[in-house]
Amino acid sequence: MEFVIVTGMSGSGKSSCIKVLEDIGFFCIDNMPPALIPNFAEMCNENCEITKVAIVTDIRGGVMFFKLAECVSGLKNTDGIDVKVLFLEASREVLINRYSETRRKHPLDSVSDGDISKAIDAEAELLSDVRAHADYIIDSSLLTSTQLKEQIAELFLDKPSDRMIISCMSFGFKYGVPKEADLVFDVRCLPNPFYVPELKHKTGLDSEVRDYVMNYEQSRELENKVRDMVDFLLPLYLREGKSRLVIAFGCTGGKHRSITFAKRLADYYIEKECRVHVVHRDIDKK
Repeated sequence: MEFVIVTGMSGSGKSSCIKVLEDIGFFCIDNMPPALIPNFAEMCNENCEITKVAIVTDIRGGVMFFKLAECVSGLKNTDGIDVKVLFLEASREVLINRYSETRRKHPLDSVSDGDISKAIDAEAELLSDVRAHADYIIDSSLLTSTQLKEQIAELFLDKPSDRMIISCMSFGFKYGVPKEADLVFDVRCLPNPFYVPELKHKTGLDSEVRDYVMNYEQSRELENKVRDMVDFLLPLYLREGKSRLVIAFGCTGGKHRSITFAKRLADYYIEKECRVHVVHRDIDKK
């Protein structure tokens, strides 16, 4: 099991980091005291469905936080758990500006008499040992949110394409266009299996229906054009940090042509080893 401990300076982007890790398939928990981490890691390790875990622990945990080194040492000697510590930081000036903009209270505010500069300096001193033993360090001072996502993805993904889930959806226009769709393709222009008696009560999940739809030259040409367009767009969406792309195909009732195209596009990207999710929204509608 891959177990990532995210820690670092307050205001350095730990919350954004954990959201990115969640988007790329990690089971995530924010603000866990180190004393609870070993039991939690053991529980996750016993669950075969959980293979990637990320937790945030930091100075908000008070004196409990200083058991982190002991906790990490114990986990590294545990069979089946590959533990890594990711430390986030930012320059003193950037942290001061971030706190000024958000007007949030620093965790060490009470011991620094409300002086944000003193609080940041004190935290840096307290975290110096944790930083020295971190596996990865990211300085977020000059990073945009997209650049931060890219750095995290490079650390914890085998393939950059895994950063995005491609959701292929079918739907019926008679029930409304899905609001969550990023790209919508209308396939009502293609021959309709609904009017073929032996296919009327089948769906695009049946090979006979798919064969009927794709037997027409215009269907095959449309499929090629859709693939070309999505192949072109995917790197652009990835560059902008998009984590989920919903591609919807609509026909009249959402049972034949739309399912055929959604399934075939999903199979196309599964073969490319992308993360794919398939939804046939209206398949059970009467």
